[in-house]
Amino acid sequence: MTKLGRSATVLCLCCVALVYGSPSEAQTPAPIGEQIAKAYGLDGWAQIEAIRYTFNAELPGFNLSRSWIWEPKTGQISYEGKAQDGSLIKLNYNQNRLADAPANVRDVIDPAFVNDKYNLLFPLQSYWDGIEAKDGGQTKLPLAQGVAKDVVVDYSPDGDCWNLYVGPGNQIEEFGFHRGGPRKPSVVFMTWAGIKKAGPLVLATDRRGTADDKPAHIFFTDVAVKLVGTDTWVEVK
Repeated sequence: MTKLGRSATVLCLCCVALVYGSPSEAQTPAPIGEQIAKAYGLDGWAQIEAIRYTFNAELPGFNLSRSWIWEPKTGQISYEGKAQDGSLIKLNYNQNRLADAPANVRDVIDPAFVNDKYNLLFPLQSYWDGIEAKDGGQTKLPLAQGVAKDVVVDYSPDGDCWNLYVGPGNQIEEFGFHRGGPRKPSVVFMTWAGIKKAGPLVLATDRRGTADDKPAHIFFTDVAVKLVGTDTWVEVK
C-alpha cells in the first residue's frame, strides 16, 4: 500500500473535517455485534430464499451428520438424518406451526435444527436475537498464537455464552462456547475457518479444536443458497 506523506495526511484530515464537521457530530459506530453480523452477510440476508447445508460433528463420544433445507421467509424445513437405531429419517415441517407437528419433530428434530443453524449462522443469529455483544478488550487466543478482541455474547442467566475472538475487519478467528445447563459438551474452543461465500453470506465451514478438553471437529458440507426470484442453488466457493 502506498503511504501518504505527512502533508497529504494533514490535507486528508482537513477535508474530512470540512465534510463531516466536528467530531461530536460524527456518527456513532454501530454496536460490535452488528458490525460482526454485517461482516458475515447481514445486509444481504433479504436476498436468501432458501439455504441448504449438512451439519457434521465429530465430538467426544459420538459422530453425527444432519442435512437441512431451510426457507426462512416461510418457515419451511426439510430434514434428513438417522434415528438412534440407524434408520434413515426424511421429513418436512413448518417451524411456524410446531404445535401441529408430531412430538418427535417438536422435541428432537427442531431442537437439532436450531442447534445446527446457530452453529452455521451465529454472527447473524445472535444479532437477530437482540443479544448485546460486549467488547471485552484484547486477549490471547485460546488455541493459536496471537491476540484478538474478546466479544462476549451471553444468553445468561439460563442460556449459553459465546466468546468470539475477533480480528481485523470484524473477522472471527476462534470462538469459545460455554453451555448453560447439564448437557455435554460443556466447554468448546474452536477455530472459525474454512471461510467461503454463498451468495451474500460469508460462512465458516470448518471448525477444529476441543470439546471438554478432547479433540473435536465441526464442519459443514453441501452448503448452498437460493436467491429470491431464482430456482438455482448457488454453491459455496
